[in-house]
Amino acid sequence: MSTIDILWVDDEIDLLKPHIIFLENKGYKVHPCNNGQEALIRVQEQSFEVVLLDENMPGLNGLETLGQLKQIIPHVPVVMITKNEEEHIMEEAIGSKISDYLIKPVNPNQILLCLKKLLQHKNLVAEKTIQNYQQEFRKIALTLNELHTHNEWADFYEKMVFWEQELEQLEDPSMFEIFEMQMKEANQLFAKFIEHNYEDWLKKTLPAPTLSHNLLDREVFPRLKSKQPTLLIVIDNLRWDQWKGIAQHIGDYYALTEEKKYFSIIPTATQYARNAIFSGLTPLEMSKTHPEWWRNDTDEGGKNLYEKEFLKAQLQRKNIALAWSYHKIRNLSEGKQLVKTFQNHTQEQLTVIVYNFVDMISHAKTEMEIIKELAADNKAYRSLTKSWFANSPLLEIIQKAASHKFNLLLTTDHGTVNVGSPSSLIGDRETSQNLRYKTGRDLTYESKDVMACQAPEEMQLPRLALNSQFVFAKEDNYFVYPKNYNHFAKLFQNSFQHGGISMEEMIIPFVVMSPKSQ
Repeated sequence: MSTIDILWVDDEIDLLKPHIIFLENKGYKVHPCNNGQEALIRVQEQSFEVVLLDENMPGLNGLETLGQLKQIIPHVPVVMITKNEEEHIMEEAIGSKISDYLIKPVNPNQILLCLKKLLQHKNLVAEKTIQNYQQEFRKIALTLNELHTHNEWADFYEKMVFWEQELEQLEDPSMFEIFEMQMKEANQLFAKFIEHNYEDWLKKTLPAPTLSHNLLDREVFPRLKSKQPTLLIVIDNLRWDQWKGIAQHIGDYYALTEEKKYFSIIPTATQYARNAIFSGLTPLEMSKTHPEWWRNDTDEGGKNLYEKEFLKAQLQRKNIALAWSYHKIRNLSEGKQLVKTFQNHTQEQLTVIVYNFVDMISHAKTEMEIIKELAADNKAYRSLTKSWFANSPLLEIIQKAASHKFNLLLTTDHGTVNVGSPSSLIGDRETSQNLRYKTGRDLTYESKDVMACQAPEEMQLPRLALNSQFVFAKEDNYFVYPKNYNHFAKLFQNSFQHGGISMEEMIIPFVVMSPKSQ
């Protein structure tokens, strides 16, 4: 075990000899120092793991020493030790980023506990995390074969997201690799669950989860009966784990009332799922009822240009009369503009915002090397989303909404999955381009990698031609044409894609929040 060097700064350091002997018997090397000036010199000459700093010293006092220490060694933890219990002293020390605060007289065990907390906290947490997951591993394995309903799968996925974030903090990757194997097995079984149940959900012959096309009717419209205005935010491409990452920022302004999971329809793609949300119709119903607004994969032009019209038609169809507005934010300037004009919407009962930025991150990853570096895996993808959100106009909009006492509903249209397994597929020129699903005629594919739909109408999907079909990639597969196979397999590997069948794409958040009193 390497020596742990502690710098102890106190003008009465000689009186602390018993404490120093106690700590050295516990394996610490304590370097005594009796004034602030000397301490500033010592930290430039030698590395220390922790500084113990007396607050009340002649000459350069503890707080003054602390300020200069933080300039020289900003990442070394400093523990302030003082007789003074005045609140302003504590506040000033905490504001200067001390790591702990002890009140004299301190006993050796108190200091030992403080050092363990600072220096061994990470190892102790890691040991406990590994122990807990080892106990949970068998439970998860047994649970996998007992998941028979959509609610069970949704709860299971939430648990797996929890363990993913716990295990990825470990320095030793071996336990996380075991988790990834479990997650892969889970997605294999989830795909089988969807194959066996999805059509029955649409036909209403089996109890179904809330799906994209009935989300507003079940979860949004019933909440608009009060006079309090409601803000509905649809963040494109937001996974359950990403929601958990941004929740703490929203929690400064809103209290969580309900946290639900619902299922995206398939394909888990924006033109299908988000149009279904706003229209209240399945893709097949949209193509028949509103052919002027619906666009198939092979049609020219944008596929989500008529969300506002779809929403208006749904409100009229359900005889819901209210003041409302719709806003699609596609870039930074549009977000900032809505921040400026948000005051204009305070008299509306429903204000809808579609925010596309997370989708931009996802798609940009295959085009920009810098995004590939920033979002190389799930952990990095969450971190990137969290960083964006904390500095985005969307958070400013949420702040303004809270100040005007808006209720907040936050959701998404689908998630994404980090793809890693290329799967060969052959189609004609009319075959759609998405990497996680294909629609077209005469498709040739690896059967084990896909869920095939020979009769699109059975899954409430429009047929492009008389003999066209859909295929959906399962697990972490993505489609690659045989021509230039290696090039495209490498290009898209470890990118975040959507359109297929995985827990990450299909099980997504719907959150209800109420403004905190300010």
